Amino acid sequence: MIKDIKIEDYTYELPEDRIAKFPLAHRDDSKLLVHTSSSSGESNIESRFKDISNYLPSGALMVFNETKVVPARLLFQRTTGAIIEVFCLEPDTPSDYQLNFASTSSCRWKAIVGNLKKWKGDTLTLYNISTDPELSAIDLKADLVSNDGKSCIVEFSWQTGISFSSVLGHCGRIPIPPYLKRDTQELDIVRYQTCYAMREGSVAAPTAGLHFTEKEFEDIDAKGIRREKLCLHVGAGTFLPVKSEYIADHTMHSEPFEVSLDFLCTLRDAVSGPVIAVGTTSTRCLESLYFLGVHCIEKGEPGFVSQWEPYREEGYAYSTVEALDALIAYLRANGLQRLVSRTQIIIVPGYRFNVINYLVTNFHQPQSTLLLLIAAFIGQSWREMYSFAMDHGFRFLSYGDSSLLQKKENPQI
Repeated sequence: MIKDIKIEDYTYELPEDRIAKFPLAHRDDSKLLVHTSSSSGESNIESRFKDISNYLPSGALMVFNETKVVPARLLFQRTTGAIIEVFCLEPDTPSDYQLNFASTSSCRWKAIVGNLKKWKGDTLTLYNISTDPELSAIDLKADLVSNDGKSCIVEFSWQTGISFSSVLGHCGRIPIPPYLKRDTQELDIVRYQTCYAMREGSVAAPTAGLHFTEKEFEDIDAKGIRREKLCLHVGAGTFLPVKSEYIADHTMHSEPFEVSLDFLCTLRDAVSGPVIAVGTTSTRCLESLYFLGVHCIEKGEPGFVSQWEPYREEGYAYSTVEALDALIAYLRANGLQRLVSRTQIIIVPGYRFNVINYLVTNFHQPQSTLLLLIAAFIGQSWREMYSFAMDHGFRFLSYGDSSLLQKKENPQI
């Protein structure tokens, strides 16, 4: 039944002028749509993001994704003059993000290459139209290692002994969403980044967090809401449209994530009360933790969370606390302070949420897996909610306005 979901049933008309092409002057000047669900019905109200704490339940746990967007777009040039774009996706050698970013002379990345047909295997040099002497000294070069038809492995090499993180900072561009239909500008360096971003690795921002400032954090703390962070590096797959007629034929992208043992213990003690996810990336990570706990119960160790794992026919009899207890026990037994894993989880109508009760998120593209996640969370009332947003002048997508959603119990597909 779930795999029979037609993607055309999860669409709406999004005029071009409703897509926010630039951020507002101040992060928390955005609007906030508050969607609530109760036994008496559902409602939508318009508010301001700077007042979000007024609508959050006291004593809740609020979880943020502290990933940091890297300047992952690099422009190179062949001796013929052809421009080749290399869009870094995730590290290949070393595969660990921190080790890769710390490399001081060479490293390899999985990448999408623009104008690939014109790259004949020769070594590329950085396209430096400014003739900046600092860029010239770095002397960044790229070599094509392999190409599987979908993505490539590219080896980068450079001089001066600086880290690859610094190389990207000097040579790369922030990869803003393609639907903005404009080049990256100076303001994007700061504004396409949450104010609490700490750990480099994403090629797309966890945009639900773009609205927060220290003022909101002070208000949240004053209400007795605990703030915690996880790290899921957002991949370019977040922008991929669903091209298949049925969701069953769509292959979900996978993303790496990491949480600490202390975080798991805090979450375990908090799941009896409200858990608020800031963004769909935090949601995917938090919900994946349940299934990693199931792995520990059934297989003795956590593994990779596959796309359709949540929907097995016999379901899952374990409570969220049981699953988290098993995951915590595994880490302790193996002397681990952090859990590092990947998830391909797809959350669509019919999914049973095991961890989160509230979701802070922006307004998503029609016929996207993110919109399907919203429909799974609040049911078919997503249509009324998006119509309300359209009628009340809300701005859409990454630089657009925000919403606070309360989970609907047992929503219908």
